[in-house]
Formats: sequence, structure tokens, C-alpha cells
Amino acid sequence: MPMDQYIGGIEHAVLHLLYARFWTRVMRDMGLVKFDEPFTRLLTQGMVLNHIYQRRTPKGGIEYFWPKDVENITDAQGRVTGARLKSDGSEITYAGIGTMSKSKNNGVDPTSLIERFGADTARLFVMFASPPEQTLEWSDSGVEGASRFLRRFWAFGHAQQATITGAADTIDATALSDTWRDLRFDVHTVLKQIQYDYERQQYNTIVSGAMKILNALEAAAQKTPPTGPADAAALREGMSILVRSLYPIVPHITHALWNELAMGRSFDGREIIDAPLPVVDEGALVKSELELVLQVNGKLRGSIRVPADAGKAAIEAVAAAAPEVVRLAEGRTPKRIVVVPGRLVNVVL
Repeated sequence: MPMDQYIGGIEHAVLHLLYARFWTRVMRDMGLVKFDEPFTRLLTQGMVLNHIYQRRTPKGGIEYFWPKDVENITDAQGRVTGARLKSDGSEITYAGIGTMSKSKNNGVDPTSLIERFGADTARLFVMFASPPEQTLEWSDSGVEGASRFLRRFWAFGHAQQATITGAADTIDATALSDTWRDLRFDVHTVLKQIQYDYERQQYNTIVSGAMKILNALEAAAQKTPPTGPADAAALREGMSILVRSLYPIVPHITHALWNELAMGRSFDGREIIDAPLPVVDEGALVKSELELVLQVNGKLRGSIRVPADAGKAAIEAVAAAAPEVVRLAEGRTPKRIVVVPGRLVNVVL
């Protein structure tokens, strides 16, 4: 049977595919196989780009320099216009952005990167910086940003370790506070997109989705600490979804958190490599209430909660009775109430 997936650089893939397809057709014609194509799906990943620095030698050749040995010269807008060597201050030519190459001395040593930041940081940056089929411009600041995210991820897990390990494996949705009910809606909404992105191999948006989940978890824990059993279970579920979603991309930190947060308990003691990918709970995507931004004369004054199926008149009544509106109205009747469905209410006094 054909292979499920072929991944390769475009130059190599084109040549190798011709070779592989030719011999597959030969073996098909000989009756040795019963399929026409050797691969079911093809992904040709983009090239990694980096800055190129060079100068002419006395003999007319080109000498290339490592980016780490160079200091950029920039204009008023911050654009690179030239460069000089750190060793002696002599000026060299900035040749723009180009494909990483050993001959041009503009590659990045993965060993030093891993020693400084860890393998997970390197993996996360490469996955997040660009869709896999497009070119990727190398960025040291981007690598540092990936490292900061993983440190936040680790710190949040450890800060909530006692709550997560002590929480139940199942959630009583009826006992959830508003904050954690909204959190489950946000997490499962993002998870739905993550599942779709895994199917289409868009790893950069998977990482983006994981960042959204971590942001939501941090905000919920700060707004309403998960002290109740249902809220604590929602925190455990959210962290489990985040850890399992990120495992294929950053396997080391997720493996450690899986064990330290006792996540395997929810899956018959299995290690994360054997745990199932998270599944969207459609029930979490059904909202009984909506939180709408409350404005008075166009200025933000707070928020109101209304039933999800509330009509315009019901929303207007809740808004008019809100403490913020009553205080500012000073006994006056609102002139007009503008309702933007699902988003906000503006009370005009």
C-alpha cells in the first residue's frame, strides 16, 4: 500500500518523486503492486532564510561572514543598510535575506540553540514562525519569544499543581461558576480549530491556538480562583487539553507536565505518548448565557449577562437596570439603547 505522507524540500522532493513514481509504475505494470502512486499526500516544506554578509577578496572571490560575528548598520527606519565586523570594525556588504547555506556561513547551529534554550524551544519556534510550506525567516528574537511562552506554560502548571492534581476527572457542568463555564467554551472553541489545523498540517496556527488556551486559563484563574470542585475540574480539563495538543510539537516539557500534574490518572495511568488526542465537548460550546459589553454614552462601563436566547427588549431591560447605568442616569430615562447582538449594549442618556 502507498505511504500516507511524504515530506521533503521542493528540490529534493521533485527529483525523488520522479524516481519513486517511475518505479511504482514499473512494479504496477509487473503486477507486483496494485496502486499507481507511491504516496497518498505530499508536503514540500519551505526553505529557512537568514541574513547574508559578505565582501570581495583581493583576488575577486567572495568571503562570507557569520551573522553572530557582525553588527548591523541601520537607517532611521531601522532597516539594515550595511554591516561591520565585531572583531575589527571594518565595513562589509549586507547582501539581504537568503536561503541558509553552509557555503554562505548563514546557518544556525542547532546544538548551541538547544544548549541555550532546549530542543522544545527550537521546535516551537520553527513550527510557529511560518506555515510549513512557506519560507521561514530566522529570528533570534522569535526564538526568545518561544522560550518565554514555554516558561509561562511551565510556571502556570506548577503554580496550579496542587489544584490540578487534586481535581476530579469529570466535570459537573451545572456547578461551574460563570468564569469557568466561559473558559470551557473558549477552550473547546479553540480545540475545534486545533483539530482542523492538525488535519491540514498548519502547525503555526496550532501553536497560536495553544497560546490562546494558556491565555484563557491564566485569565480565568486570576479572575476567579478555581476553589470549587467543578471549577478545579475545568482547570484540570483545560490543562490536559493544552498539554496533549502541544505534545507532538514540544514533547519534552509536555511529558514532564503530564507526569507532574498526574494527567495519566484520567487515562488509566497511560503515558502521554499513549493518551488520546483531546476531543471537543459539544456541550461546552452551548452557551446558556452571554456576556455583553456595557457602554454608557459610548464609554465602557462594565458588562452584563443575559440569557443566550434573550430578545432585544429583554437585553434593553437588563442594561437599563444595570447599577452602572442607574448611577449615571441620576433618575433620567435612557433616550436610546443600542444593542449589537452578541457583542455590546450602548445606553444613551
